[in-house]
Amino acid sequence: MSTHTKDLRNVVMLGHSDSGKTTLVETMLYEGGAINRRGSIQGQNMVGDFTDIEHEKGKTIYSHQMFVNWKNNKINLIDTPGFDDFVGEVVSSLKVADTALIVLNAAAGVEVGTELVWEYVEKYQTPAIFVINQMDHPKADYEKTLEQAKARFGSKLLPLQYPLNSGEGFNQIVDVLRMVMYEFPKEGGKPEKKPIPESELERANQMHNALVEIAAENEEGLMEKYFEEGQLSEEELAKGITIALAHQQFFPVFIASGLKDMGSGRIMGFIDDIAPSPSDRPKRVMVDGSEVAYDANDKTTIFIYKTASEPQVGLISYFKVLSGTLKAGDELVNADNGEVERISQLFVAEGKERIPVEQLEAGDLGVTVKLKSAHTNNTLNAKGLDRKVRPMEFPESRIRKAVTAESSAETEKLFAALHKIQEEDPTLKVEIDADTHEAILGGQGQLHLDLIKQRLEKEFGVKMEMKNPRVSYRETITGKATADYRHKKQSGGAGQFGEIHLQIDNYYEGMEEPQGFSIRQKEIEDLPWGGKLAFYWCIVGGAIDSRYIGAIRKGIMAQMKNGPLTGSPCQNIRVVVFDGKMHSVDSNDISFQLAASGAFKEAFQNAKPQLLEPMYRVEILCPDEATGDVMGDLQTRRAIISGMDTEGHYQKIIADVPLAELDDYGSTLRSITGGKAKFTMAFSDYQLVPGNVQQELIKHYAEQVEE
Repeated sequence: MSTHTKDLRNVVMLGHSDSGKTTLVETMLYEGGAINRRGSIQGQNMVGDFTDIEHEKGKTIYSHQMFVNWKNNKINLIDTPGFDDFVGEVVSSLKVADTALIVLNAAAGVEVGTELVWEYVEKYQTPAIFVINQMDHPKADYEKTLEQAKARFGSKLLPLQYPLNSGEGFNQIVDVLRMVMYEFPKEGGKPEKKPIPESELERANQMHNALVEIAAENEEGLMEKYFEEGQLSEEELAKGITIALAHQQFFPVFIASGLKDMGSGRIMGFIDDIAPSPSDRPKRVMVDGSEVAYDANDKTTIFIYKTASEPQVGLISYFKVLSGTLKAGDELVNADNGEVERISQLFVAEGKERIPVEQLEAGDLGVTVKLKSAHTNNTLNAKGLDRKVRPMEFPESRIRKAVTAESSAETEKLFAALHKIQEEDPTLKVEIDADTHEAILGGQGQLHLDLIKQRLEKEFGVKMEMKNPRVSYRETITGKATADYRHKKQSGGAGQFGEIHLQIDNYYEGMEEPQGFSIRQKEIEDLPWGGKLAFYWCIVGGAIDSRYIGAIRKGIMAQMKNGPLTGSPCQNIRVVVFDGKMHSVDSNDISFQLAASGAFKEAFQNAKPQLLEPMYRVEILCPDEATGDVMGDLQTRRAIISGMDTEGHYQKIIADVPLAELDDYGSTLRSITGGKAKFTMAFSDYQLVPGNVQQELIKHYAEQVEE
């Protein structure tokens, strides 16, 4: 029997690494009766974190789908990694969640991993519940953590609970929604309900009033009833705060100790009673602008948010039913490639366990196996439907490595394996650099790429070597120069002859036309590698026949593709061909190609040649106390600091940094900030390379050519 849409709750667990998400999930499953004993990270026996690599690292690496039945509702839980190296798992899980449960570490406060996930919570406009976890930690500080959370996430955060005794003796929670105190036994579990102590009533009432105001904005007559009775029950406040939560008008804050099983049952009850079902959420907007409601009676549409693979099973597809009722045996059409897919088996996931079901209604999360050509971000529809969900956008790579197989014989096997992993992990980029011809692997951090390397060796039996990639420089000129170049070759019979006189200078938009020439033809071309070539044909009187224009352009382009300084592509150059000579017998296309190439190279060397390097805009979020160290490190990387700002209790540093100086930056940043910083990087532009660096690069290139 499937669960009705209104009885579903889809919750994604978010938070910084070590905030205790996975332990809290385990406790929630235990409280709901999904499991009869709680596992532990040390025991490697938890419902989540079931993969070998997670057991080895002792950390969540992948998102894991689980569920628990609570009263009349089914609560789907997706646990996610806290490391920002695996942010792709967070992005995909948030796409299908209707509520985010953001877990804060009471001892560490708001950490950078939470900052990262909050950006996506806001982007997806997901209702959010905060839990200040690990209240039993010796250094737990509820007030400080709450203050930090409000400073970063805004005044919409409203505590529903507060502790009477933080730290190792934690066992009492004042609940200002139900206006009761929960007192837990030393070993945790089911609490005893007690009256709120007299000394706490004033504070509790003030906090309760704030909840009444929030609820009253969405429910008429509540305020009057409150004034009459002095207090309202959770049932009376339920409709108003449900609407407020669903529309992100407020973010409730709970407290808990996931490890000691204190407070998790109350959180489950709130999710069950107050958190929005899929039918309470806005309609899903498709690529074409149309909207789809979570309606079990509509035709079926599902969205695949995650793909994984298992030995002996193959691809496993995790999806959300967006509309209709999906049944085992249904045939759906992939909106992305037109392929028909038969859903031969239908499951719900409880960690690594897959439980067969006959059908799933709109809003539910499910699993199927062995789809032929369906992958992450694909929409599958009942025949006759033309719906396509807006695809998830994953962050740009923050680390790039050049990769090679251990032996040339394994190259094909390596790239087949990488493309297979890429199907599961959209944050992994595999490409061939058009300039350096290296195979480049792009990821979210060193830990991310190390995991890929480990998977290749263990799962696919392929060894991969990683090294820092060569930088794709550009060459240009900052001056003006002319050159006369004659190509002449005689070897019996018809020879080769071509002579070209040309002028080159730096091209930029809106510049004046070249002076002193009679312009016959001109063409401004966008170059494949970026920048422009402005080509002017100014030959008067037939010194060179116009039929050789194509050959001359070809010779210039050949030299620009592999520039004279370092073999890097040239850009933003104006070439004026104004004179030359030809021979009635010996002149031909190849002669003028070679003459043009030689003339361009000679002129280039005399026109104040300049190397350009790719610059990246880097944005760093770090604690205030680490700002000096981060700035100092950036200065050693030739960075240009373009801005500083405050974001919550973090410092935001914006800098333009040469790509050549960003090798292993993520690892360095993690080291100097104790893992309390995050950064993003995106290509900005090409800028002039300093003279001393340019001389070193030219010298290095000359040595390579000589070898």
